[in-house]
Amino acid sequence: MSVDLSIKIGSMEMKNPVTVASGTFGYGPEYAELVDLNRLGAITVKGIGPEEHVGNSTPRTFETRGGMLNAIGLPGPGAQGFIDKYVPFLSQYNVPVIVNIWGKSMEDYGKVVEILDAVDTVSAYEINLSCPNVKEGGSAFGTDTDSFSRVIELVRGKTQKPIIPKLAPNVSDIGVFAKAAENSGADAISIMNSYPAMAINIETLEPELANRTGGLSGPPIKPIAIKLVWDAAKATTLPIIGMGGIYEPEDAIEFMIAGATAVAVGTANFTDPSTINRVIDGIETYLSQKGYRSASELVGTVKA
Repeated sequence: MSVDLSIKIGSMEMKNPVTVASGTFGYGPEYAELVDLNRLGAITVKGIGPEEHVGNSTPRTFETRGGMLNAIGLPGPGAQGFIDKYVPFLSQYNVPVIVNIWGKSMEDYGKVVEILDAVDTVSAYEINLSCPNVKEGGSAFGTDTDSFSRVIELVRGKTQKPIIPKLAPNVSDIGVFAKAAENSGADAISIMNSYPAMAINIETLEPELANRTGGLSGPPIKPIAIKLVWDAAKATTLPIIGMGGIYEPEDAIEFMIAGATAVAVGTANFTDPSTINRVIDGIETYLSQKGYRSASELVGTVKA
């Protein structure tokens, strides 16, 4: 039986519900020889600030048991640099481009959108309000509902394109932030970012990361992410892009049953870039075998 995999995030149409997590797929060219980019539902690029940024000192990644710690610190070419270096490449593909945006101040978010918004290749903005690896902005905005809402409202006033706040996982009630995103004009939300974490070398007694702490990603955070998606889906009618530890099609399907309209493959891209194709194919196979006519029919079907 034919299955309709297409979904919509605001005005953005995706041919299937699978994208990639920002920071795990570069800007597209890095994976172009490994993955058919046109197969993706969307390409979500690394975080873009208003100006070029070098990120944190090394070491800034550390492999944990079953997962990964990172404190990359959002290095990037800045908004104009992204346009100059990557938009010509991305414009060759028939796939929406979601740009993850960040700032050290609220005004920075607006500046990024002002520079990017006339670029047709940019389809939507994921607003990074939850990165645990920068000392200013980011997670500070994502854990205070007032600041959180004001950033979203600021971005909403700068663009008609879909905006997708990325919610912080380390809050007492993610439903409050999901509803605040809806009330502030967001078109969707994404859940979750890496979880604040730390590792220490027992010989040197020093943290494994130069930044001391970083964000945990990979399979260890998947049950947390599933629960957060489920909680958020009960609080808002906004579409949710779920992510955190997706390594197999079954992981993505679990997110959708919990309430995610779309999913993003993240850390798995580093170890096996073919994961994305397997997830897309696996979702389609599951839907067909279970008698679903569309991907949207699966969303939020958990019996809880």
